[in-house]
Amino acid sequence: MARSTEGRSKLPAGDLARIAAFAAFIAVLGLPGAFTLFGNSVPVTLQSMGPLLAGAILGARRGALSVILLLALVAAGMPLLAGGRGGLGVFAGPSVGYLIGWVAAAFVAGLIVERSGRRPGTHWVLIACLLGSATTLAVGIPVQAAVSGVPLAETFRLALAFVPGDTAKAIVAALVAAGAQRAYPDAAPAAWRERIDGRS
Repeated sequence: MARSTEGRSKLPAGDLARIAAFAAFIAVLGLPGAFTLFGNSVPVTLQSMGPLLAGAILGARRGALSVILLLALVAAGMPLLAGGRGGLGVFAGPSVGYLIGWVAAAFVAGLIVERSGRRPGTHWVLIACLLGSATTLAVGIPVQAAVSGVPLAETFRLALAFVPGDTAKAIVAALVAAGAQRAYPDAAPAAWRERIDGRS
């Protein structure tokens, strides 16, 4: 029993490297910067596409861990969010719910892709990314309303400006992830899950 628990709690070095690589990739997506729409206090960035890609390519567990690693580095003061933001102050602002939502989005997208087999159809990967994107909003909007003091209905209205861009990012993430899984089926999340379950 102890041996099984140890196998599940530790990730191979290769998986740790992939988690770190995707954390770095999400940080790189912030280099173009950020901008705000219609007076919303939460900026629009390319970084919200990163958790979708992490989940769809790495799977639920590793995808979520890559986002958690990024956020841990941000909390430690590294300016890895779009616009050079970093430090604990980020987690006291109106964006905090969306950052938490990134973790959930990676997990949701990854879980759906994992359950779709070694060669998931592009439509399943797209559904996974769209639901992951919706998860970010579902977590982010109420937290933004609570932190900013803006009524939930008004915050929801402001957040509608995110939907077209988030949909486009989900489509791009799905196409990239589906292509990667067709090219490398043995690296698909479902294949990784089979190996992990086999070892445990």
